[in-house]
Amino acid sequence: MKIARLGEPGLEIPVIIAAGADGEERTHDARPVTTDIDGGFLSGGGIARLCKAVKRGELPLLEGAAALRIGSPVARPNNVICIGMNYAAHAAESGAQPPTIPVVFLKPNNTVTGPFDAAPIPPLSAKYDWEVELGVVIGSKASYLASVEEAADAVAGYLVANDLSERAYQIPGAAGQWTKGKSLPKSTPLGPWLVPAAEADANNLQLRSWVNGEPRQDSNTADLIFDIPTVIHHLSQYMVLEPGDVVLTGTPEGVALSGRFPYLQDGDVVEMEIAGLGRQRQEFFRAAPRAAGSDVAQTAKTAREA
Repeated sequence: MKIARLGEPGLEIPVIIAAGADGEERTHDARPVTTDIDGGFLSGGGIARLCKAVKRGELPLLEGAAALRIGSPVARPNNVICIGMNYAAHAAESGAQPPTIPVVFLKPNNTVTGPFDAAPIPPLSAKYDWEVELGVVIGSKASYLASVEEAADAVAGYLVANDLSERAYQIPGAAGQWTKGKSLPKSTPLGPWLVPAAEADANNLQLRSWVNGEPRQDSNTADLIFDIPTVIHHLSQYMVLEPGDVVLTGTPEGVALSGRFPYLQDGDVVEMEIAGLGRQRQEFFRAAPRAAGSDVAQTAKTAREA
């Protein structure tokens, strides 16, 4: 079963994509069960209710679904929590030793975007990089969990994520800061689907990425330094994880930071795939700096002169 959200930004329709008795996948309108795929839906047993509704034939087919934009499978999460250098080979290509405890950072939730949306390269960016990652969607509140077994129960499902990163902002010099390098507009494409936790083996998922059709990353979640329950348990000791939050679990080797590949340029196309979770694609363009005479600049000037 695949859970998705289709439509223009802010107007997405929740859907479920499921195979019928004939084995053919069809897209069903999930609005008889929920208005959106968000924390309230996930914490209220929404996935189980959707499954039952589909099996009972209670959800109508969504006409014209194939022509609709695919949005993030979850509405804007409260938190996007990320784990850095969670594959030993990626730590090595980054010039670091594999961590002995999880490296944690946050991304603003307004970076979340659809898996096929056009992707802006920041106007002054010189080292914009791709990162295919397994995303974990939290299904129940998690705080000070007692065990990794309890942590596993907090997972609602999994999705494909691209943790786009501006390395020149993130790493070098006194001004190098992870938050600056990880917070850029539309820098967290998610999807195309949310796959329920019971339907995916998170310990054995193949991750791949391509740039302009050329292979870049090819690894497996079996190579994670810290597996999913360990990550969730660890995070719960320092923050409250809420239903609908998304945890990005780290990227394998094969990024531009390694020095083996060029950074992203205007017109480049990045594709990412995780086995069973779908494939996403972004075409990149160089964002233009805001002109001095723009509405925002003029508003600021007017305010100063008032």
